[in-house]
Parts: sequence; structure tokens; C-alpha cells
Amino acid sequence: MKTIAQQLNVKEFPFEIKDSKGRTIYYENSERGWFKREYDSNGNITYFESSNGFWEKKEYDSNGNTIIYYENSSEVIVDKRPTCEGKTVEIDGVKYKLVKE
Repeated sequence: MKTIAQQLNVKEFPFEIKDSKGRTIYYENSERGWFKREYDSNGNITYFESSNGFWEKKEYDSNGNTIIYYENSSEVIVDKRPTCEGKTVEIDGVKYKLVKE
């Protein structure tokens, strides 16, 4: 499969594509090594993938500060996302306690 630079017949490297906020979303060097990134609304990198096959996904807390979920191509998974276990909800005047199955 051709890289983006090959598809566009780019001859000058490094080749970069940036988003509207100036963040690099694709980078390629003259040896056809590349990486791509995705960002959340806070500017945190949420996805990274490179030409060597490595990838990683990240999810941040509601403040955009702390990683609460991480997964990568080496099968590493760290899940610190909050759960609803133990919390109570009320529906039509009846209270229900949430439990994890």
C-alpha cells in the first residue's frame, strides 16, 4: 500500500499534514516511515499509529487531564474509567441501587 506522500507524489521531506489548530495529524519521512495522530477537543492525543505497526488509544477524564483508559497494539490495557456501581438512581419515585454484573 502506498503512503500518503507516495500517493501525492511528494518529493520533499519531511512531509506533514496539520489540522486547523496547527497540530500534526500525519508525518512522513524520506524513508517512508510515517505516523498519524488524532486529538480530542482539549488537544490531547487520543490515537497514534505508526508505520511499524504500533498503535495506541487513550481516553481522558472529563477535565481532559488524566488518562482513564489506555490500550495499545502490544495488548496493554489500563482501564481506570469510573463505574456506576453502588450509585442509586430514581425512576418514577422508585430508587434502584446499581450493581456490576
